[in-house]
Amino acid sequence: MSDDEPLEKYRGKRDFGTTSEPRGGTPGQGDAPCFVVQIHDARRMHFDFRLEVDGVLKSWAVPKGPSAEPKDKRLAVPTEDHPLEYREFEGVIPKGEYGGGTVIVWDEGTYQPLSHDRRGHTVPFAESIERGHATFWLDGTKLHGEYALTRFHGGGDSTDPEAWLLIKAREKTGTARDRTGGTRTAAPESHGPTDPRRARSVRTGRTLQQVAESAEDDDSGKP
Repeated sequence: MSDDEPLEKYRGKRDFGTTSEPRGGTPGQGDAPCFVVQIHDARRMHFDFRLEVDGVLKSWAVPKGPSAEPKDKRLAVPTEDHPLEYREFEGVIPKGEYGGGTVIVWDEGTYQPLSHDRRGHTVPFAESIERGHATFWLDGTKLHGEYALTRFHGGGDSTDPEAWLLIKAREKTGTARDRTGGTRTAAPESHGPTDPRRARSVRTGRTLQQVAESAEDDDSGKP
């Protein structure tokens, strides 16, 4: 198995001579795994939720975006693994290319795996995703607290497309278990998505329209 295999599907869908999306290399991992939420104004507007796992970004398309309300169960559809460099990607994917449309970084930060079995024993995070249920604590600019991804359709030997739910956990006592088995104080209140077309990038402060206009200006200046 080659080191590039996890990104084979990602690379096979893209022409890197046309799109400015990163091809992906082998960047070093930080002290804590990262997460990113991008707004993607493609054929259908949606949010892309990505978690760093084993050197790539495991990715789900979330039509309505993550919610800060535990009562909201947000549909999350798995997509191909993305390179870690994609967490910084913001720009316009050319029309006609896979995923053509404008992308901004709506939120970013780090996360702590919290997955455990019924006996309370820690389960490796990649394994918990493979099993179809993963819990984690987000430390982002907008999203904070414990979340879970749960597969409710497909997976295993099924040929049906997978479907997951992204859910915010209820805060019970103001604390949450960390991956060492201890507790931590609940983070500041999370902020769910506003109108995607009015939302601003946490990296540049720009809206989708401003990113698109900037790309048009750059193209008009080319010889």
